[in-house]
Amino acid sequence: MQVTQRFAQMLTKNVGTVIVGKQDAVELMMIAILCRGHVLIEDVPGVGKTTLASALARSLDCSFKRIQFTPDITPSDITGFSIVNFKTGELEYRQGLVMSQIVLADEINRTSPKTQSSLLEVMEEGQVTVDGTTYQTPKPFIVLATQNPVDFVGTYPLPEAQLDRFFMRVSIGYPTPEEECDILERYTGSARPMQELSPICTSNDILLLQQQVETVYTSKEVRAYISGIAAASRKNGALQLGVSTRAAISLLKAAQARALLDGRDFVAPEDVQRMAEPVLAHRLVLSAEARMRNMTAQKVLQNVMGTVQVPVKVK
Repeated sequence: MQVTQRFAQMLTKNVGTVIVGKQDAVELMMIAILCRGHVLIEDVPGVGKTTLASALARSLDCSFKRIQFTPDITPSDITGFSIVNFKTGELEYRQGLVMSQIVLADEINRTSPKTQSSLLEVMEEGQVTVDGTTYQTPKPFIVLATQNPVDFVGTYPLPEAQLDRFFMRVSIGYPTPEEECDILERYTGSARPMQELSPICTSNDILLLQQQVETVYTSKEVRAYISGIAAASRKNGALQLGVSTRAAISLLKAAQARALLDGRDFVAPEDVQRMAEPVLAHRLVLSAEARMRNMTAQKVLQNVMGTVQVPVKVK
C-alpha cells in the first residue's frame, strides 16, 4: 500500500508541473490505470484535455502513440492492415496506431462511427483482428481519449457500446483566477513545461501496482451494495439505459483502487460512493422525458443511490 501511495504522490507531482490545480482529475486517471481501464476526458476546448493526457503518458515509461481523430481517418489506420510481400507472396501485418501501451485518442468524437467502432475489440480485449488473424497489444494497454461536448459542431456522439468500454469519464473544468495566473507565469517566455517531464515508473512497475489492486478485500455486503445500485438504475423511470454488468465490475475495481490509495486493504461503502459518478454517469442514457425536464445523468445517479441501503458491516 505504501508503494501505491508513493506512486500516487510522485505522479501527481510530476503531472502538476504542467497541469495546475487538477489533482482530482489526475487521481481519477491514476485509479483507471491501476484498474487497467480506459479514460474519456470530456470538456470544452482549451482547458487542457490533451495536455493532461500527454503529461500522464510522459510520466510513464511506456510506448506512446497519439491518434488525431478526423472525419477522414479509417479503421485500418487504427487497427493496422495486411499487405502482400511480393518477395515471399505472403500477407504481412502492418501495425496500426493502436499498437502501443498508451494510446492518446485525441478528439475521438470527430471521426465517423465506423472508425470509432474499430476500437471496440481492442478496448475490451486488448487485441485486434485483421484478416482473420488476432494480434495482442503490448501490456499495459491504456486508451486516453479526449472529446468535446456532443453539442459542438462537427462531432459524432459515441455509441453506448463505446462509452461502456471507457472505465471512467473525467472533466477538467476552467481554472480559478489564481490557477490561471500560475499557468500564465509558467508559460512566460520560452518555457516549455511539457518538454521537461521525465518518466517516474516503468511498465513493469505499473503491472505490479495493478496486481496490488486485486488484493484489496471486498466484503459480500459491499458487493451487494454495488449490485443494488445497478439494479435500481435499471428500474428508474428517468433512465432508458441503466448500469450494465461491465459497469458494476468497473465500479468494484475503482473502489478497490480508491481504498488502496487511502491506505486500506478493504473496500468501504464510501469508496463506492466516491467512485460512482466518474465510473457510472457517462454510461447512463436518460429517457426522453428526463431530457425534456433538463435532468442530468449525475442528478439521476444521485437519486438512484439514495434509494439503495448503505451497508453497515463491511469486513
